[in-house]
Order: sequence, then structure tokens, then C-alpha cells
Amino acid sequence: MTTESKHLQPTKYGLALHTTTRELGLAISNFAGDTRSDVWYLERELSSHLHQYLIEFLQPQTWADLAFIAVAKGPGGFTGTRIGVVTARTLGQQLGIPVFAISTLAAVAWSHISPSLSDKENQAIAVQMAAQRGQVFGAIYQSTPDGSGLSILLPDTVMTPEVWHEKLASWNGSYQLIEAEFGLAATVTSVLQLAYLDWQQGQCPNWSEALPFYGQHPVQM
Repeated sequence: MTTESKHLQPTKYGLALHTTTRELGLAISNFAGDTRSDVWYLERELSSHLHQYLIEFLQPQTWADLAFIAVAKGPGGFTGTRIGVVTARTLGQQLGIPVFAISTLAAVAWSHISPSLSDKENQAIAVQMAAQRGQVFGAIYQSTPDGSGLSILLPDTVMTPEVWHEKLASWNGSYQLIEAEFGLAATVTSVLQLAYLDWQQGQCPNWSEALPFYGQHPVQM
């Protein structure tokens, strides 16, 4: 895939899904003024209602209008994350379009970056989220100087709270600490934005490359 085109045609859209929690988040945009998003609390009904919500949300656009799919790949709930990634992979395969798998923690970080980037553009953003068995997911990101995305300073990792606190205590530089607890599905707009930034840079990941990040085995070994 070449990098000649830096913008979608106004008639083409990106669609994002966020299913890593008990909420469903959907977002769609042509990045030229037509953008919408919504969140629903579905809990255990996600698997049985996702398809219908997708169909209704997509209107008046059609599947043929989509240029790429984005999905929150985790960390998060095992079942919800799997459903979202499988759905995105299936759509990408059937439609023949790229599928961008975006970290849940990266989306949270991006949602806390000021659009102006002003004087905090180089400040790192540390994101933590509760994991199973008393552990935590932690990651540290930083906006790229040109605002074209996020640099990964510490990749998404599961660890004990003690190890995470040690990493933060020894971190060389200032950072903003964000605890990802509630309303994560609302960051589906950040999932979509990060995917679009990658798309603008010429990335075109095949649907088969979209893999969930669980971090932990769902069952105690």
C-alpha cells in the first residue's frame, strides 16, 4: 500500500468498535465533518445484540462506505474483547478492508492529550488498569512531536502493583498518571482517531493481524 493518499474520500468512513468492558462503544467518521459515536450498556447481552446495534448505528452509511475498521484489542474483559476483535476481523475479511487493533490503554492515553499539544506535548502519560488476581495493567505513552500518534515508552504489561509503582518511581521524566476505571467505551472515538492516524501514514494491516491482548490467561493456572 502506498502513502500517496493522506485523507479519506468524503464518501468513505472509518468505523470503530469498543467492547472490552460491559459497554459497547461505536464510532464512525469520514474525518471531514461527519462524525458520530454512541455508547450502550449491554453487559451479558453484547454477543447477542452487537450485530443489530452495528446495523442500526451504521445507517445511513452502508458497509460499502467503510474504508477501514478499528477495534479496541484490550486489555479488558476476556469475552467482550474476544467478541469485538472477532467481529472486526470478520468485517475486515468480508469487506476486504484494513483492520486496526488499538490498545485500550493507548486509547485512554490519547483521550487525555490536549488537541493543542501546547506546553505538555512531551509529557508522558502513564495509564493503569486493574487486572485479575490483584495485578495491574500498566503502560506509558507519549504524543509524537508532530501529533501524528503515540510513541510507546512502556508497552502494555501486566504486573504486580508493587512492580508498577517501582517503574513509576524510577521513571526519568514527568508524567501524568491516568487510572482507567469507568467509561472506557467512550474512548472508542480515540480508537478511531488513532487508527486514522496510522492509516494516514500508509499502514494497511490485514484483518488476520488484528489480535486481542488479554495479558492474562482468563483461568487461574
